[in-house]
Order: sequence, then structure tokens, then C-alpha cells
Amino acid sequence: MKFIEKNPPRTFEVGYDKKGIISDCGSMYLEADEQITLFTEAGGEYDVTKKDWGFYATPSLNGRLAGFKLKAVLTKNRYDRYFIMILEEGKEEAFQKYVDEEPLQIVAWLDSAENLNELDSKLNSK
Repeated sequence: MKFIEKNPPRTFEVGYDKKGIISDCGSMYLEADEQITLFTEAGGEYDVTKKDWGFYATPSLNGRLAGFKLKAVLTKNRYDRYFIMILEEGKEEAFQKYVDEEPLQIVAWLDSAENLNELDSKLNSK
């Protein structure tokens, strides 16, 4: 693993109707079968694992991720660009405000076995 800090961070504007600033603080380079873990203030964990074919972008959606009080949601913006976002439990109001302001469409909640099985059934019935 190699981390390159950006000091000072590179900043850039994001958002469409309501603007915000993102600070790009650095770059992480992983070799195959290396993992980094990001932590929330509430103790949640979010793993990204590098494989020789690419990445596991999240822990299991209805297992480890849910166990750390995080949930994934597939969203779409006004330009038909899709994003998987990770919502921290207890931050639903802030997330909904963000969805409304951008505006984003929630395509599917990827946070429970029930939701994932329903999505799986829909995709496999075509």
C-alpha cells in the first residue's frame, strides 16, 4: 500500500443547484489482496479491497456493511449518471435533504436481504 498525501488538499466545487466544496486529501495505491478500512465517528467501518481483477467496492451489503450501521443505495442524477452511496444510520434526514437538493432519484435500496432478493428476482425474470 502506498499513500500520497495532498497537502494542501486539492479543492473543487461540486453540486448543481446547491454548490459545495470537496477537499481531495490524497491518493491510496493498493496491490492485489490489500484492503483499507475507513471509519465513521460512530464506529462504522467501510472496507475497500483490491483484487487482481479490480475492487470489492463495499463490504457485503447485507452483512458486514449492515452490521456497521451503514447501508447502500443506488441513485441516479439528472444526467442519468448512477452512484452507489453509503448512508450512515442516523443520518437519514441529512441524506434525504441531499437527495432533494441535488436532485437525485433513489433507484434501489441495497441494504437488506429482502431488497436485494427483490432486485435479484426482477433482474433474473427478464
